[in-house]
Amino acid sequence: MASPAVEAIAAAEATEPGLVQVAFKVNGELKKVSIDPRVTLLDALRERLQLTGTKKGCDRGQCGACTVHVDDRRVLSCLTLAATVQGKEVTTIEGIADGDDLHPVQRAFIDHDGFQCGFCTSGQIMSAVKVVEERDLRTDDQIREAMSGNICRCGAYPNILDAIKQAKAGDR
Repeated sequence: MASPAVEAIAAAEATEPGLVQVAFKVNGELKKVSIDPRVTLLDALRERLQLTGTKKGCDRGQCGACTVHVDDRRVLSCLTLAATVQGKEVTTIEGIADGDDLHPVQRAFIDHDGFQCGFCTSGQIMSAVKVVEERDLRTDDQIREAMSGNICRCGAYPNILDAIKQAKAGDR
């Protein structure tokens, strides 16, 4: 259910024929876009809001590079229509740090070199944040299974696994 403030912003301006007005929070800030109803959340974030940390990999929901959080759940933004996030809270890779203080998962990825080319890194981190928060993972295989929707073409999986284990343990 959308908050009254978000609903008011969405209704405040008339849109061009064929476009929809979508108001939602992105990284804590209220945003409003007037878009074609077929636009994906990924394209709205990258092209309309200039938040390019979320990557467009396969554009088919198979690689996980576009993972973001919508209302505290991880989603593939390339498969999510932007119009469906009306009144919701979206968090991208740009929104998980606290100012200059990195999120513990970001810090762990750096500590364990959990990236090589870096293309999948934002999606890996966004997925890992929720895996650490949501699940009671005890074994390496459980962590691998929970992260199975995120592909790393460079094969940094052992380092990603170590980073997740560090973040889960709360080590620094």
